[in-house]
Amino acid sequence: MPKPSAPAADEAPHRRRPRNVSYVDSMTPHLFVPTARRPVRAKVRQLRADTRVMPHSHPWAQVAISTTGVIQLTVDRGTYIVPPSRALWIPPGMVHAVTMVEDAEMRTLYFHQPRGRCGPHALGSGARGQDQTLWSQCRVLEASDLLRAVVREMPTQPDDAPPPDTATLLREKHLSALICDELARAATVKLGVDLPHDKRLRHLCEAVLADPTRHATLEAWASDTGASLRTVARLFRTELGSTFTQWRQQVILAKAVSLAAGRMPVGQIAAELGYSPSAFSAMVRKSVGQPPGQFLGQR
Repeated sequence: MPKPSAPAADEAPHRRRPRNVSYVDSMTPHLFVPTARRPVRAKVRQLRADTRVMPHSHPWAQVAISTTGVIQLTVDRGTYIVPPSRALWIPPGMVHAVTMVEDAEMRTLYFHQPRGRCGPHALGSGARGQDQTLWSQCRVLEASDLLRAVVREMPTQPDDAPPPDTATLLREKHLSALICDELARAATVKLGVDLPHDKRLRHLCEAVLADPTRHATLEAWASDTGASLRTVARLFRTELGSTFTQWRQQVILAKAVSLAAGRMPVGQIAAELGYSPSAFSAMVRKSVGQPPGQFLGQR
C-alpha cells in the first residue's frame, strides 16, 4: 500500500470524538415471518446514526438495504459496509448485528427458504448446487434503481395489523418475484472485511475499522495489542490468509464507500484516507478493476 501522503505516521487527518452508541432489539422479526404463501416480507425503520441492532439470527434469509444512509453489518468472521447503492444478503441462521453509520431508513426483506435450499430463487426449480454454495454466505450486491424502487413499494404491515386484502397480496406476490429476479441478477461487490477469532488480533482489527488512518504501520498498531510485530503478522496470515497491508486495503475501500455515500468528492475521500488522488485511483483500480468514480457510485 502507498504511504499516506498527508498525515504523519501516527497522526490521523483529524481526531475523532468517541461516539455514543444506542442499542435496540432486533425490530420484531416475529411480526414479519415469511411463509410459502408470502415468501418475501418487508419492513422499514428509521434509525439514527450510531444505533446498533443487537446480535440476532433468523431461520429465514434476509436482505438489508438502506434507501438513505450507510449501514454496517457485522457477523462472527466479517463486517460489511452497505451504502444505498448496495444490498446485503444474509443466509438463514447467521448471527449478525447492524450499526447505523449515518441516519438511515433501513429496509429489511425476509425470504422464505425451503429446507435444503438457499437463495432468492430457492422457491423455484432453477437453483443449482453452485448457486446454493454462493447464497449460503453473506454477499454484498449491487442494488439497481429498479430493485430499490420495488423494495420501497413492498407492503410493510406487520402480522398484528389487520390482514391484507386480496389485491394487496397479489401485488406483493408480483413485487416479490421481481425482487428475487433482481437479486439473482445482481453483481457481487467485494466490500466485506474479514475478522479473526484471536482476541488480540480482533482488538487490533476493530481499532483499524474504527479509525483506519490512526497509524500508518503494523508495528504501531501492534503496540496497542501487547503482541509483538512478528506475532501479529503471523496471525494475519494464519487467521485471515492475508498480510496486514492487504487486509487494511479492504478497510480503506469500505471506508471510502461510506464517505462517498455522503456525497464527498473523490479527491477529498482520498485525502481523508491518507492518499494522494493519483495513489488512491491506482489502489482502487488495482483492487476492484474500476476507476474510483465508478466504484464509489459517482459516475
